[in-house]
Amino acid sequence: MHIKTFRELNKKSAFEAGGKGASLGEMTNAKIPVPPGFVVLANAFDRFCEETDLDVEIEATLKKVNHKDINSVEVASETIRALIKKAKMPKDIATEIMSHFKQLKAPFVAVRSSATAEDSSSAAWAGQLETYLNTTEKDVLKNVQRCWSSLFTPRAIFYRIEKKMAKDKVSVAVVVQTMVQSEISGICFTVHPVTKDRNQMVIEAGLGLGEAIVSGSVTPDTYIVHKDDFSILDINVSEQTMAIYKVGNKNVDKKLSAKEGGQQKLTGKQIVELAKICKNIEKHYKKPEDIEWAYKGGKFYITQSRPITTL
Repeated sequence: MHIKTFRELNKKSAFEAGGKGASLGEMTNAKIPVPPGFVVLANAFDRFCEETDLDVEIEATLKKVNHKDINSVEVASETIRALIKKAKMPKDIATEIMSHFKQLKAPFVAVRSSATAEDSSSAAWAGQLETYLNTTEKDVLKNVQRCWSSLFTPRAIFYRIEKKMAKDKVSVAVVVQTMVQSEISGICFTVHPVTKDRNQMVIEAGLGLGEAIVSGSVTPDTYIVHKDDFSILDINVSEQTMAIYKVGNKNVDKKLSAKEGGQQKLTGKQIVELAKICKNIEKHYKKPEDIEWAYKGGKFYITQSRPITTL
């Protein structure tokens, strides 16, 4: 069994589904509005490496890395990633992925890497591995393999050495989730990340898909909300010059007019509605959370939640 749906996973599933997959399973079962999906478990990647003898080649390549020499890290990364992309996925794993994809009945999915050493307090892999948005049936297997290979980006190799995890077994699961074509998206920190005030949460919001905010391409609106009575303490509207939207089968950077980009992204009512969902997530996990959200067709969706590791 190489796949589990979100409903079959919970917060204890990080060893097989990675931090991201475990969290999405946990939230799905807690009735938090998560877009449906499934996880290609880490055992699929492990078997793929074994059957293609890639595990031997990967280990040999990593052994040669001199982490003080950036070129040596980059060469190792390119070598390993090319090997993973070229190798053939075991047929039964490919069949299982396609069967679950069809069951989602979604024309587009987000394919996200979920390292099994991810989001523990000592190892935050956030932002190190890759995500492929608006993936179609034609590209889903290719993008799963690309996510597997992103366990060996130069950043991820550096990180592993820096955290003294070079000899640890790190594997990768892949989340396949129904794509929300968000009109507005963003992040919520359930504790103020700068002042560390635990009575305040900070919501960031921008137009279009969330990748623009996560990658730092745009400056989002910032709203500060009091967690007890949900009063809005501060609204800082920023002028957004571009947004990422799906056009046809591609994600396109769309230039925004000053009027469109300069408007407040969420209304007061929407801010409060989102703050309540996020407080509920924090209450469920019993710890401060860093939450990614999307808004479409009058509804909020939670696409990720992980503990804030910097408090």
